[in-house]
Amino acid sequence: MREGRAAVAARRDREFDAFVAGAGGRLLRTALLLTCDAAAAEQLLTLSLASTYAAWDRLGGDDPYDLARQELVARFARSSRRHRRAHDGVLGRLTPRERLVVVLRLHEGFAEEQAAAALGLSADRVRAVCARAVAALCARPRGAP
Repeated sequence: MREGRAAVAARRDREFDAFVAGAGGRLLRTALLLTCDAAAAEQLLTLSLASTYAAWDRLGGDDPYDLARQELVARFARSSRRHRRAHDGVLGRLTPRERLVVVLRLHEGFAEEQAAAALGLSADRVRAVCARAVAALCARPRGAP
């Protein structure tokens, strides 16, 4: 017997709620590292989760975390003009692209090739941006004793 539309929708909602309960914290941390702003991070995450929910039935066994993270990264990259230079936290000293590369490589554990594919850059470019960003993070901030 076929499930009714209401039953399918209820099952999808339960699955999505369970996913958000399990992965929402990590996705929020990633969004916060990217934006360096709590309100912007929450907005970025909300929009990314809305897109993930809309595509939920088409996942077909794919990992929803990968889809949500991909959407988060893509949305941040498209809106990076709004996040030019954040001044909060250590990552605030980096440009949006540098933050994106550092978060993908060091926080999310992407290999250079994975990060390059996700960002549409060459692996050499990802390596150079990451090296420059790490050097900037290790340098003393201006005005520090």
